[in-house]
Amino acid sequence: MKFFVDTADTAEIADLAATGLLDGVTTNPTLIAKAGKDFIEVTREICGLVDGPVSAEVVALDHEGMMREAEILRKIADNVCIKVPLTIDGLKTCKALTSDGTKVNVTLCFSANQALLAAKAGATFISPFVGRHDDNGFDGMDLIRDIRLIYDNYAFETEILVASIRHGVHVLESARIGADVITAPPAVIKGLFKHVLTDKGIEGFLADWAKTGQKIG
Repeated sequence: MKFFVDTADTAEIADLAATGLLDGVTTNPTLIAKAGKDFIEVTREICGLVDGPVSAEVVALDHEGMMREAEILRKIADNVCIKVPLTIDGLKTCKALTSDGTKVNVTLCFSANQALLAAKAGATFISPFVGRHDDNGFDGMDLIRDIRLIYDNYAFETEILVASIRHGVHVLESARIGADVITAPPAVIKGLFKHVLTDKGIEGFLADWAKTGQKIG
């Protein structure tokens, strides 16, 4: 399963990229606003930090406007992936861009039927939002199971990119189901490293080592 980080904070991206575990980055207008930098410049900087896809989202709502913005965004770097909303105009744009060889991430997916439409439109990635789904009284992971089943039934190549991840259980369940990618905030990804028994083990080893009075090097 691929790990993307959901942020526009370049320091956090660089830190995670150094682990070798980061396969890509997702951004959106909200995250760009939090970064407080120029949209084009921060996207270019992010693209230089990772080799994998960097999702840059259009803000136009009509097909023509999305295509104009996509043309600007895909010139930023070769690893830009255009992010479009799951609307009729968004899927028109998806079809046009993927037919031209551009990677497209279709976002704001909340139903398996929507995911089916995105796959038929040639989406590179579909981004179902599990956390927001949970917030509204549904089981977000059931949505991922349904999409996985449908995509496997018809051998769709669209990758399931689980988004709106809130905690490690979402990551674990995504892996169990067989999602292709997860994207999570830096804090959630860093939280995956933590376990109380790991911490206790390190404390014990260090205490025992101190008793020896030795040093390495």
